[in-house]
Amino acid sequence: MTRRWAGLRWLTLRPILNDMMRFSSLPAVLCAVLLMCMPARAEERVLVFAAASLQGALQEVIAGYPGHAVASYGGSGAMARQVALGAPADVVLLANSAWMDWLQENGNLRSETRRDLLGNTLVLVGPVNSAPLPVIDAQTLIARLAGQRLALGQTEAVPAGIYARAWMERAGLWEALRPHLAETENVRAALALVALGEAPLGAVYATDAAAEPRVKILYSVPQEAHPPIVYPVAAVTARGDAFAAYLHSPEAQRIFRAHGFTLPGAGE
Repeated sequence: MTRRWAGLRWLTLRPILNDMMRFSSLPAVLCAVLLMCMPARAEERVLVFAAASLQGALQEVIAGYPGHAVASYGGSGAMARQVALGAPADVVLLANSAWMDWLQENGNLRSETRRDLLGNTLVLVGPVNSAPLPVIDAQTLIARLAGQRLALGQTEAVPAGIYARAWMERAGLWEALRPHLAETENVRAALALVALGEAPLGAVYATDAAAEPRVKILYSVPQEAHPPIVYPVAAVTARGDAFAAYLHSPEAQRIFRAHGFTLPGAGE
């Protein structure tokens, strides 16, 4: 009976996994596969689908949670698509309200549990030995790139990339910089390119820069230069209600603030 159930579950999940492979990174997909294949006794475990920029902080929060929770990380667009396709998430925590709106409109969330959880700041980073940028204009940035590329999340799907494009458009930089961009599947991938010296500049969150000693902040983008950076959270199943509520607890908020996240609208 156990083998038969496993086979039936694989036949049901394979179309979902095929689509997940199109929209997410291999580690996130492998994590989801392993969680899907766990025996029934592990099904009380809460599975959180979260934006890649939350990884360090959220792991600390999970460690302090009195229940049993695990997380799968990736770009917010990829996480949202996976939830919409039926991936077994109990909680979803994204870095962009538009993707959460899409899930809510499609009936994928327990709407009464949705709340804005965190805020962040967009920054321009370079390798830790980078010289300061004398001015932020297209000519200076292209000169600093010296034939290489500026790393950032995909500008049509990854929230950090969407925010970065909005800033560049408002600052009159987009058309000049567009041919010099390296778009990645999530913000942590963009951060890695800079940390490894493969990109002279990257547009990431301030919390990402704080977590990576091999980069330094060269410019903090004014918050009014792009839509507000908001991390909404919602439960997808009733099993996720308690964990979604725990994220607002003083204990969890203390951890998030220690990692550099702000409260939405706090202007910190």
